[in-house]
Amino acid sequence: MGVLLESCGGRDRRHAMGGAGHTVAGAVPGHLGGRVAGDPCRRCRVVQLCRADVRGRDLMGDVCIEARHLGKRFQLGVGSPGQTNLRETLYRVFRSDTSERKEVWALRGLDLDVERGEVLGIVGPNGAGKTTLLRILARITPPTEGSARTRGVVGSLLDVGTGFHYELTGRENIFLSGTVLGMRRGEIRSRFDEIVEFSGVERFLDTPVKRYSEGMRLRLAFAVAAHLEPPIVVVDEVLAVGDAAFREKCMGKMAEMGRRDRTVLFVSHELGAVTKLCTRAIWLDHGGVRADGPPREVVSSYLE
Repeated sequence: MGVLLESCGGRDRRHAMGGAGHTVAGAVPGHLGGRVAGDPCRRCRVVQLCRADVRGRDLMGDVCIEARHLGKRFQLGVGSPGQTNLRETLYRVFRSDTSERKEVWALRGLDLDVERGEVLGIVGPNGAGKTTLLRILARITPPTEGSARTRGVVGSLLDVGTGFHYELTGRENIFLSGTVLGMRRGEIRSRFDEIVEFSGVERFLDTPVKRYSEGMRLRLAFAVAAHLEPPIVVVDEVLAVGDAAFREKCMGKMAEMGRRDRTVLFVSHELGAVTKLCTRAIWLDHGGVRADGPPREVVSSYLE
């Protein structure tokens, strides 16, 4: 049985606890004992985490991603408890209680193991849970039930400009992203020229990112994720924003990541890219894995 640590403000939560060197989706660093580290005034209460297997076992062998009975539930309607404004409050007053209780499971009962060096393609219709899975693995959102473990830092490219501070320049954002990924300043400097050359935004490097086009932000974001070398990279449909030449360049870089024992999870509706790039594919449907195997076989089953 795991524990959930929740601050009095309801904003900081630890949904599971893992061993050293491993990350459990939903865990918030900096919590010590029954208080929030660095903030002794904020008490935490320990409550039972229902229906979640969060034991602190190590990942076995070359497995770098492990999901067990993973589920994510969303509540339909406007806003969420504790995050309301006047419009949402008035909206709820004139809505029946029944409508407030409507829920949808984006993921339910999902089990998945991914080994180091695999390039895993994820296909499925809209609403199948593909992006939700990546967001849980990247620790952007916690799971409702089950557990998700990763071995190593996860670099995510889920939205154009994910992780960028739009008021900072491109140069400053490269160093910011590298620091978030746990790299030392010297390591970032050693790869800086490669990142800039790959992105093709040399002329605009000292311009705030908020003035970049979507394509330029994509180029820089992908270059950072590809060259700062986090052990795990998750990539959503954002490559569709780039031009054909840059997409081809990105495909080659992701294939190279796999050859260098880095793990890539790639979500795309471009099935040709999945069969060409990936070493394995899964088909998600209604929040669960419907097929798992060689990319051509999975894509063929999905198209039938």
